Amino acid sequence: MSAVYRIQQGLRALSARYRPVDDALARQHLDPPLFALYRRMRRSERQHSLRVLRDLLQGGHTHPDLLVAGLLHDVGKTRTPFTLPEKVLVVLVRATAPRRIEQWGSAQRGSGSSRGWRRAFAVSVQHPAWGAEMVAEAGGSPLVVELIRRHQDTLDGPPQTEADQLLALLQAADNRN
Repeated sequence: MSAVYRIQQGLRALSARYRPVDDALARQHLDPPLFALYRRMRRSERQHSLRVLRDLLQGGHTHPDLLVAGLLHDVGKTRTPFTLPEKVLVVLVRATAPRRIEQWGSAQRGSGSSRGWRRAFAVSVQHPAWGAEMVAEAGGSPLVVELIRRHQDTLDGPPQTEADQLLALLQAADNRN
């Protein structure tokens, strides 16, 4: 992702408290237990999720599991707080030493309460698995759970399955927003 995109992303996060969140739109696509998970996300994360949802809808995508995954793909970040300076640190390391992200982020794999200087990397690497677990516990469909769990995975080659095709759509919308 470009530096300009990352700067815009940071500015959106900083100004999140001044922009409205259309939680009613999210409620239209989420059952009550999933909506409760969505509401646990920070305001800026909910705004991001709604941008992803709108992007998918504007692209003519209506698969219910894709739309739910668009709204909840980052819900795992609620398991451990992730501050804006930590996000900036992760972005900088990803740009300069991408192999370190996985190395540092996997050190406490499985822990939802990572501590210390590696915590930001753990959240970055592990939030897809955490979110998938949370959504499964809240009654999300197996396909939604899979899309959330895999939303940061790289597809090897062109999408082969319906799940791969939906994943590619989710990733593209996430990257644009």
